[in-house]
Amino acid sequence: MSEDLRYPIGKYYAQPFSSTLKTQWLADIKFLPAMLENAILNLDESQLQTAYRKDGWTVQQLIHHVADSHINAYCRFKLGITEDNPVIKPYDEKKWAELCDVKLPVNLSITLLYALHARWHHLLDNAENAIWEKTVFHPEQNKTLTLWYLLGSYAWHGRHHTAHINALRERMKW
Repeated sequence: MSEDLRYPIGKYYAQPFSSTLKTQWLADIKFLPAMLENAILNLDESQLQTAYRKDGWTVQQLIHHVADSHINAYCRFKLGITEDNPVIKPYDEKKWAELCDVKLPVNLSITLLYALHARWHHLLDNAENAIWEKTVFHPEQNKTLTLWYLLGSYAWHGRHHTAHINALRERMKW
């Protein structure tokens, strides 16, 4: 565990393709909804409204953010698989985290994540290995990214935010 509350599992870094990593990252995608649900198990409203760090999002915002992010991720993968280096749409995640829908109960985003991740995992687990070299262009980063890079990034993203919640629970002794 990292001491930096922003990056409890460290920052994501690109790694070369391997069957072992593919299996691990696909499992991260498959099991994230259950991991997040377990991380928030028995939290009350006050705890859900607690920020995971100073100037950070609340647990409730984190859960809704993961749903927002992974909806975008699923669309980015489908575009990357079906098109030739498509431009993906960036979004302002900070502004999204302030919209009124983040006030809804977290179980809505957890339920959404179960369905979304089941489809996403099925899509990627049944894809030919050649798709991992397909690319998307991220205009905000001004970078071409492989689907392999994105898989690792989103697998990390889910573990990253789950670790935020688990670290907060540990610090607060919840």
